[in-house]
Amino acid sequence: MTEEPSPALPSQPPAAGGRPEYNDAWFAMQLSLLFGLLMLAGKTTAYFLTGSSAILADAAESIVHVVAVGFAAFSLRLGAKPAAPNFLYGYERISFFSAGFEGAMIMLAAITIIVMAIREWLSGLRLGNLGAGTLLVLGAAILNAVLGWYLVMTGRRVHSLILEANGRHVLADSWTSFGVIGGLVLVILTGWKPFDPLIAIAVALHILWSGARLIGRSVRGLLDYSDPHAGHLIRQKLDAICSEVGVAYHGVRFRHTGYRQLIEVHLLFPRQTPLGDAHRVATLVEERLPAELAMPAEIITHLESVEDHEEVHAREHYTGRPQ
Repeated sequence: MTEEPSPALPSQPPAAGGRPEYNDAWFAMQLSLLFGLLMLAGKTTAYFLTGSSAILADAAESIVHVVAVGFAAFSLRLGAKPAAPNFLYGYERISFFSAGFEGAMIMLAAITIIVMAIREWLSGLRLGNLGAGTLLVLGAAILNAVLGWYLVMTGRRVHSLILEANGRHVLADSWTSFGVIGGLVLVILTGWKPFDPLIAIAVALHILWSGARLIGRSVRGLLDYSDPHAGHLIRQKLDAICSEVGVAYHGVRFRHTGYRQLIEVHLLFPRQTPLGDAHRVATLVEERLPAELAMPAEIITHLESVEDHEEVHAREHYTGRPQ
């Protein structure tokens, strides 16, 4: 017997304002957007003061960041909506698409930084007011580092891949700024202007790698990659629970939506077990397992006879359809 969850079940994601974790994530996302706009204004001012190609590249990265945060905010809102008749599992998997988009934006920013730095170098470096510009970028870098750490930690706490990806983008932005500062300090100390574009290019290569990693996580999520560590933990908890309630299991499958895990498991009962008793035990497993895991989960159980389940599965595999 397979039990198919209804969209109205409590295990489905509630409406946007229905869970405290969402409220925390939404507040953090609004904070990220506000700080992104402030950072963009500060870096643009610093560029007009100095004419630094590294600062211009950093400001360009901030433009990309603001666009990415806007899309991430949309994804967070959509992902928190409850399931609908045409989307029975909700919209949570938008988080993987959002993470991929954010990663692509990071990579675009890195390529933009490299191109602009080389162009400025070839056209002739004209720098001025480096002290004031450096202080402005330093303030932006420190604020971004603190904000990025807060976003990543909040994203992990509320199990929001969208927010964690946004936090990593902010941290990448802060690394860009710190690299720019290093280049400007070297220019001030040595008078050799090419330090400015060289540092910009080096930092761009670093954030290019960061964006590629985010895209990798997005692709794995969209393709339902089965993390071995998560699988080991699920089976470890199932071993303990099923041993306690006196039932065997097999056929564990799981996927991640970006917010919660969807887990399928086949429970094996003696053929003479009354249906009501088997259903009671299955419900107990469905309730106990999410409580043992470190993130929200929905469990779907399939009840089978221990005496002939291998034979039934063999027939299904051979014919391609249930018997």
